[in-house]
Amino acid sequence: MRYGRRLGIGSALGVGVVAVSALAPVATAVTPDTATISFDCGIYGSGTATLTATQDGTAATISVSTSAISAPIDVAAGSVDSTLTLTNNGTGTSTFTGNSNPAIPAGSPVSTGPLNGTVAAGDSLEAKSLKIVVMGITVTCNATSAQAPGPFVF
Repeated sequence: MRYGRRLGIGSALGVGVVAVSALAPVATAVTPDTATISFDCGIYGSGTATLTATQDGTAATISVSTSAISAPIDVAAGSVDSTLTLTNNGTGTSTFTGNSNPAIPAGSPVSTGPLNGTVAAGDSLEAKSLKIVVMGITVTCNATSAQAPGPFVF
């Protein structure tokens, strides 16, 4: 009888662990998690950008750091409104938006993000344009190269 009680407690603990594991959120991985692309920002410059993506279920973020645009003056944290537009599976588009930039010293490359968006399993996203609004000035950057090593696959 004592043996049965121990087995019963052990089984109950095992079932509890399985139940808790089933309720834990599943973080899925985006591949690649970092990519580069070249942008032309018209009179504001051109250069490369590094995109860093993360995913948690259907929520995803992409951070952008680019040498295509330099801050002419110090830019306060959270003061850059950004929209990154990506092709979705080669046909539609998906946008990631936000204003969570770090403080950017004058003369430094612009960094923005994380920019927030929603994804579905199997989405294949490749950056096409970046719009940045800072101090009322809108800068639109268009991709001049393919994203390398390739699109973000969620």
